[in-house]
Amino acid sequence: MDALNIKRAHVYPRATEEIGPIIETIGKLVDSGYAYAAGGDVFFRVERSEDYGKLSHRTLEGMQAGSRIEIDENKEHPMDFALWKGARPGEPSWESPWGPGRPGWHIECTSMSMSYLGESLDIHGGGQDLVFPHHENEIAQSEASTGVIPFSRYWVHNGLLRLGEDKMSKSLGNLVSVEEALQRFSPDTIRLYFLSSHYRSPLSYTDDGCAGMERSLERLRNALTRDGGSESDILDPEPYQRLFFEAMDEDLNTPRALAALFDLARDINRSSDAGQQVSDAQDSLRHLGGILGLTFEAPEGTATGAGPFIELLLETRTALRQARQFEHADRIRNGLEQLGVSVEDSPSGSVWHMRRS
Repeated sequence: MDALNIKRAHVYPRATEEIGPIIETIGKLVDSGYAYAAGGDVFFRVERSEDYGKLSHRTLEGMQAGSRIEIDENKEHPMDFALWKGARPGEPSWESPWGPGRPGWHIECTSMSMSYLGESLDIHGGGQDLVFPHHENEIAQSEASTGVIPFSRYWVHNGLLRLGEDKMSKSLGNLVSVEEALQRFSPDTIRLYFLSSHYRSPLSYTDDGCAGMERSLERLRNALTRDGGSESDILDPEPYQRLFFEAMDEDLNTPRALAALFDLARDINRSSDAGQQVSDAQDSLRHLGGILGLTFEAPEGTATGAGPFIELLLETRTALRQARQFEHADRIRNGLEQLGVSVEDSPSGSVWHMRRS
C-alpha cells in the first residue's frame, strides 16, 4: 500500500481483539427488543426496523421471495440475521451472556466502526457485492443500537475487479497481488489504470491495459519536463482546473478528471513549442495529479520522455516482422530488453513496459 502511495489508516482493528465491545453492542440490542436469543444464537429482528432495505431498495417481502435462506426454526422471521452464533465444533469461541460462541459478520463491523469512528460516519465504502445483506444489516443494527440516524451520510460502492470473466477473489484462486503487479509496472501506472475507470464500474485487469497506461503516463511526465518561453505569454491552467474539479464533483468521475489532465499536458507541450511560459500550468498538473495520488516519478533507471522513441522502435520492428526480416526485428527486441524494456507480442500488436527491479 505504501508503494502505491495509499495513506495508511490510523488503526487496523481485529474482531478477535474487540469481543468485549461487540458483546456490549449485542446486549444493547437485546435489552431494547431489537434482538433475541434462541438456541444459543442471537438474532436481529428485521421487522422491528421500519426502513430495513432502504439502502438496497428492497422490501422484506421481496427479499424473502427471492432468497434461498435455509429454514432456521430458531428465527422469528426468515430474514432475521445472526448477531451471535453459538459455539460449533472446530470454530473459535468466546464466553458471552448467551453462552459460548462467536460474533456474526455484520455486528463485527458495526461495533468496531462505532468504537473508533463514532455513532455516525461521514463516508462508508465497500464493494457492490456488500450492499445486501452486509451493509443493509450494518445500518439496521447500528441505528437500532444508538438511535442515531443515519449510520452513514454517504455510501460509496465500488465495482468489482475482474480477471477475465470472473471476479478476482481469493476463493477462486485468480488473484494478481499488488506485489506481482509492482514487479511489472510503476505505482503510478497501476493507480492510473484504476483511475481510468469510474469507481462504480467493474474493471477487468489485463497486462496490456496497464502497459497502455504506462505509455499514457509518459505523456504526463514528459509535459512536466518541458521548458517555457517568455513570461509575458502564459498558458492559463484555470480552465483545466475547473474541468478537473467539475469532474470530481460529479460522483468522483476520475475518467473525466484524467481527461482534463491529459488536455493540460497536451497544451503544455504545444505552448512550450510556441514559446509560451508553462511553469504555472506544470505546477497545476503536478497539483491536480497529486490529488489523484500520482507522483509522476519515473521508474528507476529510466529516462522520462523515452516513450515516443520506444514506440518508434516498435513500429520499425513491426515493419521488419511483416517483411519477414526476423533477425533484425529480434535485434531491436533484444536491445530493448537489455535496456529494461519488456516487449510482448499479441494478435492486436506489441506492447511494452519498463521492468521493475
